[in-house]
Amino acid sequence: MTIDRTTALPTDEQIRALHERFAPTEEAFDLVYTHCQIVCAVAEQLLDRHPAALDVALVRAGSLLHDIGVYRLYGAAGQLDRENYIRHGVLGHALVRDLGLSELLGRFCSHHTGVGLTREDVLRQRLPLPVDDYTADTAEEQLVMYADKFHSKTTPPTFVTPASYAAGVRRFGEDKVARFAALVEKFGEPDLPLLSRRYQQPLI
Repeated sequence: MTIDRTTALPTDEQIRALHERFAPTEEAFDLVYTHCQIVCAVAEQLLDRHPAALDVALVRAGSLLHDIGVYRLYGAAGQLDRENYIRHGVLGHALVRDLGLSELLGRFCSHHTGVGLTREDVLRQRLPLPVDDYTADTAEEQLVMYADKFHSKTTPPTFVTPASYAAGVRRFGEDKVARFAALVEKFGEPDLPLLSRRYQQPLI
């Protein structure tokens, strides 16, 4: 796929306005937008250590938009549909497309789940997704996907150490553990204690 990297990216303010527009409640906005800000902060830490030149503005916009599809999973009563949570990526991609934003940004939504979902994963796990590959292909997509692994929107939200994430992803197969280890090797480890203190959220 040929991607036009000259396409104008939305500003931080425009992305925040989109979160405010689609968040069904203030609580949902705080949860999702703060998570996106944290993923952006993690990614920016790691950008400084990566030897290859990455598109910094694209990483920032992708980080801030990657979870916008979560809002589509809130029902009328304000409850999150956790059973279909895995659909938040494709829902976000569709939302970004409907807004007329770059396909490049939509891919950050649909290609950040876990350490990448393959067509085989979708079929084997019988996931409620169109059968396709949802893997991060570019270095920018890989970085945002990786940064996302270090923060969880649990109650309360928490930062996740590399060891904790590796232990949790093992239930999906040793290949997922190996893929995560390759990302650690490629991008390094973020300073999570610093971010934990900054956002006053625990580190597990």
